[in-house]
Amino acid sequence: MTKITPNEIKIISKYIYDISGIYLDQTKIYLFETRLGPLLEKEGFSSYSELYQKARADPGKKLEIKIIDAISTNETLFFRDTGPFEVLRHKVVPDIIDARSAKFSGLLPTSIRIWSAACSTGQEIYSIAIVLKELLPDMKKYNIKLLGTDISDAAVAQASYGKYNKFEIERGLAKDKLQKYFSLSGNTWKIKDEIRAMASFRKLNLMLPFAALGKFDIVFCRNVAIYFNMEDRKKLFNKIADLLAPDGCLIVGSTETLSGICPRFEPKRHMRSIFYQLKK
Repeated sequence: MTKITPNEIKIISKYIYDISGIYLDQTKIYLFETRLGPLLEKEGFSSYSELYQKARADPGKKLEIKIIDAISTNETLFFRDTGPFEVLRHKVVPDIIDARSAKFSGLLPTSIRIWSAACSTGQEIYSIAIVLKELLPDMKKYNIKLLGTDISDAAVAQASYGKYNKFEIERGLAKDKLQKYFSLSGNTWKIKDEIRAMASFRKLNLMLPFAALGKFDIVFCRNVAIYFNMEDRKKLFNKIADLLAPDGCLIVGSTETLSGICPRFEPKRHMRSIFYQLKK
């Protein structure tokens, strides 16, 4: 595998930051070589400098898209960490339904909008959909809108198709849920239409403005801000605060905290999990 030089790391890390907001420093040599190395060989380039130059010179940005797809983590699995989904099932969604029902007296279907801000290949958003399907037996009483966004074109495409290979489907998904919510098609498993129809997907760079997405009751933004520098983390969570409903909830990664990052949020605990709400 072609080795990357310190100067190439400096140049390419700035380029990756400019196009994605992902911050990689000199300590992340292994990421450059393990994720961009295969792309280098596939495209027939002799160095990382050539990869960078070709990407900058490509008016169609096809190479830029390939670089983002390669460098973005896309590490995900169904019901990852379990805790957030238990909080969703037993605390967050019931509280929101109670608040909405009291406000509108059941005259209209209860609206619930949920955003997975780094949905990768869709496992998180479909896990959320399954929780809602099992929690709310009469779905006609609710106007549920799920949105999954990711910076990777390839990830968004797979999420939209809702197809997974044997390795992907076995990561975190219990057999009863597999049989109930997926159908086998050749060598892949496909999410059933009733779950697929609950979600929409689009490409989104979280470093860009996203106020046009509208308001959300629940936002999952897990394990993505860890790849941003501190200033960009602050900007990201302030933008999320702007579009979160006053009684809405934000769920971040199990190893993440908003302490010292966004004082507009306060942590709430349910069982062994933490979620965040806007300060009153």
